[in-house]
Amino acid sequence: MSLDSSNKYRKLILGLFLVAVVLLGKIFYIQIIDDKYKISASNNSMYYEVINAPRGLILDRNGEVLVGNQSSYDILCTPREVADFDTLQLAKTLGVSVKYVRDKMKEYRYNRTRIGFQSVPFIKQIDAEAYMHFAELEYRFPGFKGQVHTIRKYPFNAGGNLLGYVSEVDAAFIDSHPEYKSGDYAGRTGLEAAREDDLKGVKGYRIFLRDSRGRIQASYKNGEFDKDAIPGRDVVTTIDARLQQYGQELMDGKVGSVVAIEPKTGEILAMVSSPGIDVSMLADIGKHYGKISRNKYKPMFNRTVMASYPPGSVFKLINGLIGLEEGVLRPSDTYPCSRGYSYGNGRKLGCHNHRSPLNLEEAVMMSCNAYFCYVLKDILENRKYGSVEKGFDTWREYVLSFGFGRKLGSDFPGELSGNIPTSRFYNKRYGKGSWKFATIVSLSIGQGEIGATPLQIANLAAIVANRGFYYIPHIVKDSDDITIDAKYHHRVYTKVDTARYNTVIQGMWRGVNDRGAGGTSNSAFVEGLDICGKTGTAQNPHGRDNSVFICFAPKDNPKIAVAAYVENAGWGASYACPIASLMVEKYLNGEIGEGRKELEERMKTANFIN
Repeated sequence: MSLDSSNKYRKLILGLFLVAVVLLGKIFYIQIIDDKYKISASNNSMYYEVINAPRGLILDRNGEVLVGNQSSYDILCTPREVADFDTLQLAKTLGVSVKYVRDKMKEYRYNRTRIGFQSVPFIKQIDAEAYMHFAELEYRFPGFKGQVHTIRKYPFNAGGNLLGYVSEVDAAFIDSHPEYKSGDYAGRTGLEAAREDDLKGVKGYRIFLRDSRGRIQASYKNGEFDKDAIPGRDVVTTIDARLQQYGQELMDGKVGSVVAIEPKTGEILAMVSSPGIDVSMLADIGKHYGKISRNKYKPMFNRTVMASYPPGSVFKLINGLIGLEEGVLRPSDTYPCSRGYSYGNGRKLGCHNHRSPLNLEEAVMMSCNAYFCYVLKDILENRKYGSVEKGFDTWREYVLSFGFGRKLGSDFPGELSGNIPTSRFYNKRYGKGSWKFATIVSLSIGQGEIGATPLQIANLAAIVANRGFYYIPHIVKDSDDITIDAKYHHRVYTKVDTARYNTVIQGMWRGVNDRGAGGTSNSAFVEGLDICGKTGTAQNPHGRDNSVFICFAPKDNPKIAVAAYVENAGWGASYACPIASLMVEKYLNGEIGEGRKELEERMKTANFIN
């Protein structure tokens, strides 16, 4: 053997020796020193008892608990460990029938391969007395054991739709969320679903040894490798629990929404969808789901963000502001109204009886239809655009800047965009160049193809209150555990200069407070609050008109903006106006004055649900 060959051989031997040493060292470390590998490899001889993490609390802006936890008692069964037991005694102990016990055992035998050594639910949510009785006799029922976990409780009957519910996950949910297992619970709707990752926490476990027959013997290494559950993070909401609850009382017996926003932050103070889900049903939603789903008024449908309504006359504010910004309207300009606006071929868009002519401030105060028809006509037929189509496209861009026709970007799930029609839509319907202002005159008063959610309508109130900007409405606050997206702290400006808002605000103020001038919002007056409001009456093809109202207060340094939308309730002044103003009064004063108690009672008892 040559010298070079000898060196190569020695290097090969040395290399193999070093590899062997490394491998033996690793094996020694894994088998003798580091038990975590042994634990993983020995799962067949070990039993993991899962410890469910308590869900985080949901709190209101003042620290009141909206959703808490309470103990729930379940009985589990490990079929492979079941020995002979007294069926009648178990049934009596748990308060179930003998048939129930026998049917369950039959089910387990049928699914024994799939179940294996798992523990499966035998009966859920038994009362505490039955659970304690079982605990005393548990030794007589081998293979059965008790388990305590938490379920939700609701100190306030406030916001069933808003809060959402938690339920046991099904196969479809597990397919899309493989980190969950059968028997786990998750938020399925509302805030519970939207903040699931924060609320759910992290499971823990205790490890026990099994014998050769799979029977549990003792804790593994005195619990050295057990893992404590980590509770979910608390979610602090922007909601005022008492205002939310009050809004629900006002909307009882009605179909519609009330949304209240703090203008200077975009924080949602109340978000009422009516009819809604009583929180007493949420803790055991499975029991009530059938009844809720059969209700023709769809209480699980959150109208605040999912219903698209014609905004009606509150939309006149936008048309007036666009007219001012475009230079086709001056605050002093007056237009006539003879019970409406007449246009092509003898048609007329009607209006209520009031003095004429009016300027912009008076038109806002009295909600004159004809005035805003003239305004939109001047916007669309502005000669600098050359055509109604181009004028319309410009108008539409302004409207979108007010948050209509698109999602606002709220952190609440299920938000829809509403609808602001496009020139392309009208070109397709009527033919390019074949439509004009008279074709779409109803847009002047927030009708026609315009659709808006109550959240968007409330945001309009916040925009006017802020003189031209808004913060994206949101329902979760920054807290010790959770930091919200920075976008919720940024101002979003409309395309209308802030200097243009004073005239419409003065008109809104006079509509409420100048009670001898013929304003449409007088029922919103509250001494000392300086409420500014605008009524709306939206046509409804399915029945009576819808009642609409937006307002904010005080006029200077506003603290709350509200939109109320009541289906089939008629004039905006009749129901939406009083309801929204009562919300403002409750929030700012803490109580309703004696002079408005009768109005409050009338709103609470009014019922439009047959």
